[in-house]
Amino acid sequence: MLQAAFIKENKDLVLSGLAKKNYKTAELDVNLVLEKDENRKKIQQELDNTLAEANGLAKQIGELMKSGQKDKAEEKKQLTSTLKDKSKELDTALQLIEKELFDTLIKLPNLPHSSVPMGKTPEENEIIGQNGSIVDLGETALPHWDLIKKYDIIDFELGNKIAGAGFPVYKGKGAKIQRALINFFLEEAENAGYAEIMPPIVVNEASGFGTGQLPDKEGQMYYIKEDDLYLIPTAEVPITNLYRDVIIKEEDLPVKNAGYTPCFRREAGSWGAHVRGLNRLHQFDKIEIVQITLPEKSYETLELMANHVKGLLDKLELPYRILRLCGGDMSFGSALTYDFETYSAAQKRWLEVSSVSNFEAFQANRLKLRYKNKEGKTQLLHTLNGSALALPRILATLLENNQTNQGIVIPQVLRKYTGFDLIN
Repeated sequence: MLQAAFIKENKDLVLSGLAKKNYKTAELDVNLVLEKDENRKKIQQELDNTLAEANGLAKQIGELMKSGQKDKAEEKKQLTSTLKDKSKELDTALQLIEKELFDTLIKLPNLPHSSVPMGKTPEENEIIGQNGSIVDLGETALPHWDLIKKYDIIDFELGNKIAGAGFPVYKGKGAKIQRALINFFLEEAENAGYAEIMPPIVVNEASGFGTGQLPDKEGQMYYIKEDDLYLIPTAEVPITNLYRDVIIKEEDLPVKNAGYTPCFRREAGSWGAHVRGLNRLHQFDKIEIVQITLPEKSYETLELMANHVKGLLDKLELPYRILRLCGGDMSFGSALTYDFETYSAAQKRWLEVSSVSNFEAFQANRLKLRYKNKEGKTQLLHTLNGSALALPRILATLLENNQTNQGIVIPQVLRKYTGFDLIN
């Protein structure tokens, strides 16, 4: 969440940043923030003056009572009563303007980093790297939705029977390769210094607000009305919220956590061939890496996290490319996001498998996540997270890219986890 003081001191920067994120009512809402913040200060000042005057009168009443001047003391008491009524009215007005200011501020997305390109659509994202060879499997190559039927490893019809579309059932070697990917990703995260967390897969409204899913994405989340809880769209939400309302010691930074969870997304409005099979699901498995760090180190940390994802894709021997997202394709809370895409040889298209983002202080301000610097001043930290990795499209590209006449060849790095080297 942006802060009113920052907006006041950097109005032009804020307006240009919101424009890059294609925020339509930037000038209107920024001016509204400044107007409400100014009104808030005036009411606060008047309330402070009223309370100070009431406190001064209280002292005078005490002195008059001690000196036996009860009549004058009673006159002062009547004035004190008037000041109390006034202070109550001002306090109510202050709470109202603070809520109005807060409600306006939470509508504003995070400002993009200076390196974020202009653009409104995914086609305007900037390709900043590519690795691995794109294999031509020929016209006989099968897409993964045909391969999973051929080898009977994932069943969408059974999933639809027991839950609905977008909830696959993994069977036999399909289930084992899922577990193998999870173990591989978690072990790699541990080797990189991330402490493993197994968080709840439901969160309350405060947690959803803390990381920016609420009130922005409630329509994409599964909601449990009776308990006022949400199924998580990503482990980022519960893991980052472990540190809500926490002051972390500077010597304990950076905080590095990784967690495996199932993730749930309604994906309302999705349709077409691009969502077929494993391309888009309502429930899927993902390993998330999260870091909390000093502001001056967050962009160095972002590169380290991106390199971690690169290493996973290299070990899986998958061709991939890295995109720097344009302003219009970024999430509400991100300041800079790198997307990783693997190439699907049978579908002949790139599939997103990871996003790695720096949120700067945007989430930390909502979470009240801070540290004390060497001078003893409390300051906001920076939060980052990334998929390392999401399983469905990784599995889709592994199946498609490694298909042979003998079966699907398992990447070398996974074989100690699967216990087999071929799906046939």
